[in-house]
Amino acid sequence: MTDSADTAATAPSNAQAYSVSELAFALKRTLEDAYGFVRLRGELSKVTHHASGHVYLTLKDDKAALDGVVWKGSVRGLSVRPEQGLEVIVTGRITTFPAGSRYQIVIESMEAAGVGALLAQLERLKGKLAAEGLFEASRKQRLPTMPAVVGVITSPTGAVIRDILHRIRDRWPCRVVVWPVVVQGDAAAGQVAAAVRGFNALQPGGPVPRPDILIVARGGGSVEDLWAFNDEALARTVAESTIPLISAVGHETDTTLIDFVSDRRAPTPTAAAEMATPVLSELKALTADYDRRLATAGGRLIEDRRTRLTGAARGLPRPADLLAMAGQRLDFVGGHLTMGLRRNVDLHARRLAQTAAPLRPAMLERRREQLGERLNAVNLRFNGTIGRRFDAEAARLEALGKLLQTLNPKRPPRPGFVLLTRADGSLAAKGADLAAGEAVRLMFEDVTREAVIDGGGHTPPPQVTPQPKPTPRRPAPPPGQGDLF
Repeated sequence: MTDSADTAATAPSNAQAYSVSELAFALKRTLEDAYGFVRLRGELSKVTHHASGHVYLTLKDDKAALDGVVWKGSVRGLSVRPEQGLEVIVTGRITTFPAGSRYQIVIESMEAAGVGALLAQLERLKGKLAAEGLFEASRKQRLPTMPAVVGVITSPTGAVIRDILHRIRDRWPCRVVVWPVVVQGDAAAGQVAAAVRGFNALQPGGPVPRPDILIVARGGGSVEDLWAFNDEALARTVAESTIPLISAVGHETDTTLIDFVSDRRAPTPTAAAEMATPVLSELKALTADYDRRLATAGGRLIEDRRTRLTGAARGLPRPADLLAMAGQRLDFVGGHLTMGLRRNVDLHARRLAQTAAPLRPAMLERRREQLGERLNAVNLRFNGTIGRRFDAEAARLEALGKLLQTLNPKRPPRPGFVLLTRADGSLAAKGADLAAGEAVRLMFEDVTREAVIDGGGHTPPPQVTPQPKPTPRRPAPPPGQGDLF
């Protein structure tokens, strides 16, 4: 039995073997024959107007989707323009696309069947936010002219961020801070809103610089792909941003809710980079032009003032004429001044001659001799008096020196005298000052001895008070001579 089964499995079949192309075109003919004319109602999605003139789209409802195409020759005959989210009724035929193994409808006519469910929902939300004033132009902030930091909220892996960075680098070299988010799906709206709030929460001077302007960017797509940017919470977050924000979601024909609440809408992400930054080369050229115009205007102003000054000077007298009259007056006054000085000198010369006439050299010589005699007499009297006074004072000083030497307690005692001092070296002036048993030192002329005061008292000899020496009287000056002291 095993051999029979193996033989049946390897036996050749009588069924014809089709090629892939034959089967694909056979299916194509079968569908076109069975569904040569169909009428469909659905919502348009993923509408693409190709450069060739064809329109590629998708018809969908809540359960299924069908690709469709409108050939270039039929586009002109359509009663409505295909747009994202538009609910339409189309007629055409079902066919296949053999290269992709999928079927599609070739649309020959199209008419509007009403606004799609997504668009209707969006319109209601737009009306609500517009009634609150979130779309008002007065709320929109002015974009900074020369931002130092640009914040970008987009996917870090798409072509959008590369286009933005490339465009900013070419136009205005500045710092770009990217906050990575997903830009499609249920989590996109929450992440974009969190990024907007995060950028606004940054403090100036912190480790992450606070952007001067924000860009929310995403590439094109269907209404479903961009629907995250129609979220009400995201729209309110964008409207509350204190940093100016540019919305660059989708292509030029795509419109989302944040486009209405943002401070500026850009048709593409590249255009958003151009809106956010100036062109450095253009600013340099503009500055150079302003400098040139300023120099030109300054030159014209100076030339105009020079012309006006020349015109006004024609009505004034010549400076030479004004100076000539003043010079003439100066010459006249100078001439009178010279004559007046000469007359003044002559007058004083005459007065001097009158005063000097009585004066003679003999009169001055006699006066000089008289004064010389008086001076000699005064010198003689002065020198005699001073000499005697000096001699008297010198003698007095010598006597005081001898007296001082005699009364010096520390000089060596003379024979018959003793100098008595206490143990501390102080001189004992009186015997009553010494206590019994006190050690003293006796200094004789030739030797010093130690002694102790005994206990017996004695009466000290009476002290003789020396009489002061009479002061020598100065001799009386001779009669007729004054005393200088």
